[in-house]
Amino acid sequence: MKKRIFGLENEYGVIFTSHGRRTLHLEHIVRYLFEKLITTEYFLNVFLENGGRLYQDTGCHPEYATPECSNPYDLICYDKAGERIIEDLLIYAEKKVRDEGFYGKLSIFKNNTDFVGNSYGCHENYLVERDLDFYYLAEHLIPFFVTRQIYTGAGKIIRSKNGLDYYISQRAEHIYHKISGSTTNDRSIINTRDEPHADREKYRRLHVIVGDSNMSEYTTYLKVGATAIVLQMIEDKFIKRDMSLRDPVKAIRDISHDTTLKTKVQLDDGRAFTAIEIQKYYCELSRSYVEKTDVDPMYKDILEKWEYVLTTLEEDPMELCREIDWIIKKSLIESYIEKNNLSWNDNRILMLDLQYHDIRRDKSLYYMMERNGLVERIANEQDIEIAKTEPPRDTRAQIRGEFIKLAKKLKIPYDIDWSNIRLDSLLIGRVLCDNPFDTGKDKINELKLAIQRSNMRKFFF
Repeated sequence: MKKRIFGLENEYGVIFTSHGRRTLHLEHIVRYLFEKLITTEYFLNVFLENGGRLYQDTGCHPEYATPECSNPYDLICYDKAGERIIEDLLIYAEKKVRDEGFYGKLSIFKNNTDFVGNSYGCHENYLVERDLDFYYLAEHLIPFFVTRQIYTGAGKIIRSKNGLDYYISQRAEHIYHKISGSTTNDRSIINTRDEPHADREKYRRLHVIVGDSNMSEYTTYLKVGATAIVLQMIEDKFIKRDMSLRDPVKAIRDISHDTTLKTKVQLDDGRAFTAIEIQKYYCELSRSYVEKTDVDPMYKDILEKWEYVLTTLEEDPMELCREIDWIIKKSLIESYIEKNNLSWNDNRILMLDLQYHDIRRDKSLYYMMERNGLVERIANEQDIEIAKTEPPRDTRAQIRGEFIKLAKKLKIPYDIDWSNIRLDSLLIGRVLCDNPFDTGKDKINELKLAIQRSNMRKFFF
């Protein structure tokens, strides 16, 4: 498999429920979350020791972006590390709120919608080469992205005129275009934003905004891994058959509304297939591709899991109640309904939906199931703990993470972004990091030397 850079960005929902007459605006809550991390003048935009980034996004959502990762396993570890980092900040912020005389409960959720219809995203990022025609890439990816929700959806209870309905995907209802550049109002299946955060002549970043935030490591592993295989097949011109959908926006919603997975969607040529059938086409083609290509064992494992999931979805979707988010949650809700003799229209079901996505491990329904061995895991807990403070060792995130540790230790002011490290103008202009595969030991040494020279100048002058 071709070397590739992966990244995930998750926007988190925040709720503060006041237990007294005094309450706080959400903006203040988010500021408390960031307060513990203050290292620069950029109060609500912080690069972390693990090479990732935590910042406030539109709508007052805290957003965590993983560092650059070279494979799906590392990406899961750094995604989960982001949850742990925010969980630690939540506990700090809750105490700070109490110390200020405000009493209430602070909750943070890794989901994509609130009760009043707002949506916030989970964005996947894949490095692709600039010479690949973007619209050729888009046409082959759209049918894949529209249908992959059957194993990547997080599940969502939606209130309709008929009561409460359960949909497969949280984001599907908020997709309005086939292709566009917006990530807020006019969201699309394929996003055209062209910010590579790398050598612009060589790379572009495929910015995917159509997916759900996932609690299940298995779901994330499959989501990112299957996409990586399909991407490489497109790059190698291995996909010959045209699977273009007649109305992709309608199709993504129709598929999401049918948990039986029987709905067929129309192709441009008039044929109609279920989401499973379209995914099986991509999966079977991937099997042929992998057998002819030298691939990492990780991608063989991903392919086997992909085949298993599609076969099981076809036979009985509920058998995937340990692996796939929307099915895990649906199974949990159905068990609760049966145990308590409720109907799907009971408002308590809405709270169950939300509680599944709580990142606080002693409160989250997902983590309750994890503790009891009821969901499949991919990541090792020790690897997640390391990922909280250590950057990946095989991407440029190592340069960023190591520099941040050094700057904090020496209390040096700096400015940093994905591709640049800038010190005080008296020291050095900047260190350019536009190759995301560069682990940059020479650049780290360059920064250390600049700092050393600066300290000498201060001593003599």
